[in-house]
Amino acid sequence: MKYLITGLGNPGPEYAGTRHNIGFQVLDHLASTFDATFTSGRYADTARIKHKGRTFVLIKPQTFMNLSGKAVRYWLDQEDLVPEQLMVVTDDLALPFGKVRLRGSGGAGGHNGLSSIIELLGTEAFPRLRFGIGSDFGRGRQSEYVLGTWSATEKQSLDDCIELAAKAVMQFGLLGIAQAMNGFNKR
Repeated sequence: MKYLITGLGNPGPEYAGTRHNIGFQVLDHLASTFDATFTSGRYADTARIKHKGRTFVLIKPQTFMNLSGKAVRYWLDQEDLVPEQLMVVTDDLALPFGKVRLRGSGGAGGHNGLSSIIELLGTEAFPRLRFGIGSDFGRGRQSEYVLGTWSATEKQSLDDCIELAAKAVMQFGLLGIAQAMNGFNKR
C-alpha cells in the first residue's frame, strides 16, 4: 500500500521555523527518522520512506501555501493514488499549541492551503492532521502570528509535539484513518 503525505508550508528560508510551516517540520522529522532525503521534484520536494510493507511518499509543496492543491493534484496523479490515500499535515489556529487532531474529511476552516487542495481535488474527503498552533495574537495580527516563529515556551515542547504528529501519520498508513483517530484524538 502507498500513501501521499503532504506537509503544508511555504518554501524559502524566510518561512523556515514558522508556525505556518509545521507541515514541513513534521515531514522533515519523518524523513530524518527513516534516513530519507528530500529532492526537488515538480511542484514539490519529495522523499520516500518504506515501513512495514507500506510506502510513504512525502511531499513539501514548493508552490506556496495558497497553491498547495497544484502540487497535491500532480503527485496524486503521478503516484496513481486516490484522495483517501492522502494525508495533509497542516497548522490549525483553532487548536491549542501542540494538540494533534486527525480527521477523515472536512472543510478548509479558513486555511488557504486546504482550500486550494479541496478546490483542485474537487472533494473534502481526504484525511488530514491538524497541528494546533494556538491563537495567542491580538486583533488583526493573525497573519503576523502564523508567519511568526515559535515562542521560547513553545520551543521547549515542540520536538515532542512533532514526534507525536509523525507517529499519528504513520499510524494512519499502518492502521487506517479510523483507528489512527481513535488512538490520537483522545490524547
